Amino acid sequence: MTPEFHTHNREAIIASLPEGSMLVMFSGKAPRKTADEDYPFYADRSFVYMTGLHNHGLAYSAIKTRGTVEERLWLLPPDAMVERWTGVRVKADEATAISGIENISYIAGLEAAVKRAAATGAISKLYLDFDRITAGETYAPEYALWKTVSGELPYLSLGNIRPAIALQRTIKTDEEIAAMRVAEEHTHAGIAAMMSAVKPGIYEYQLKSIFEHTLAMRGSAPSFPPIISAGRNNFCIHYYSYAGKAEDGDLVLCDVGAFSDDHGTDVSRPFPVNGKFSDRQRALYECAYATSEHMFATLKPGLPMPFVDAEIRRYNFERLRDIGLVKTFDEVGKYMWHGGAHHVGYDTHDIVDASLPLTPGMVFCVDVGIYVEEWGIGFRLEDNCLITPDGCENLSACTPRKLEDIENHMR
Repeated sequence: MTPEFHTHNREAIIASLPEGSMLVMFSGKAPRKTADEDYPFYADRSFVYMTGLHNHGLAYSAIKTRGTVEERLWLLPPDAMVERWTGVRVKADEATAISGIENISYIAGLEAAVKRAAATGAISKLYLDFDRITAGETYAPEYALWKTVSGELPYLSLGNIRPAIALQRTIKTDEEIAAMRVAEEHTHAGIAAMMSAVKPGIYEYQLKSIFEHTLAMRGSAPSFPPIISAGRNNFCIHYYSYAGKAEDGDLVLCDVGAFSDDHGTDVSRPFPVNGKFSDRQRALYECAYATSEHMFATLKPGLPMPFVDAEIRRYNFERLRDIGLVKTFDEVGKYMWHGGAHHVGYDTHDIVDASLPLTPGMVFCVDVGIYVEEWGIGFRLEDNCLITPDGCENLSACTPRKLEDIENHMR
């Protein structure tokens, strides 16, 4: 994404703020893993959306007062010893080139800047980025800042910028959709490589390495930890062990995605280890495929978002009833374990305003999951749906999804 893209994002968010307010957002920091080791750092995605920067320990602020807006980036100062161990810190000119923000200061001065703006009457309200997850995370910098300044400045009120950012991130721009199309191509290549390599006796971790290698050779990386399982392990929806062996007759389930320019995908495909769906696997897959096709023929602007999940459940129930697996709708929950839709973009489960109806520019998953433990068959067929002005488009249609196409590819 270009500096202009991030500048536009900031301008739209700042326009939603009242006069006399200050917005502060943080890139975050990695929590401790064990001993003196931290988890790998992953920048807050809304901070990346606003600035394009992925570095830890940074902040962004904007003061909107008296008809003016002052934006500022807060960086970590140079530290030769620390940088020797953990890498070179972003410099002022580099941060400006990426974000388009000219004013640069060091992070140690942020707290004083908030207090000064409040004490001089420039601001009466401080906006921070809170979500329902970080409430219990004591290391979240948003809570640390508010705890510090609220005691000294009881007249400074608090606002949450998260709803405004969620609303804005709900509709993807043309640049974002273009990035997601490239990410879909990377995802397709990774899945196709696994389909080609699978054979009885291969381990899940070997398939994972094939997927990650394929992406790496294209300059990409997984957009979330790959879910790659075989056989009974498919019944763990978020499976990350990778220790199982794929046996003849098993289905491999891959639930994976790739990044392109900070935008990710989320695609699921099951495929038979021996290259041929069994009769029962075929029957269940045809139910999922028919349901997915029905959804892509149905979804269009104006429909309520809850319709997606409800219609997947209703239509798939009828298919499962047709093959004799269920008789009444009350039974469908035994075989459909999770929802059928979530937005995707900067986050795999993207931050959005879920109250909006389907609108052109939305991108979300159409996810049909069927899990029949008594048959030992569990999988999901998941694609990425872009809402267009007159309907929708399957962005992940490039990855084999028709049963015959999967078998033909594996041959």
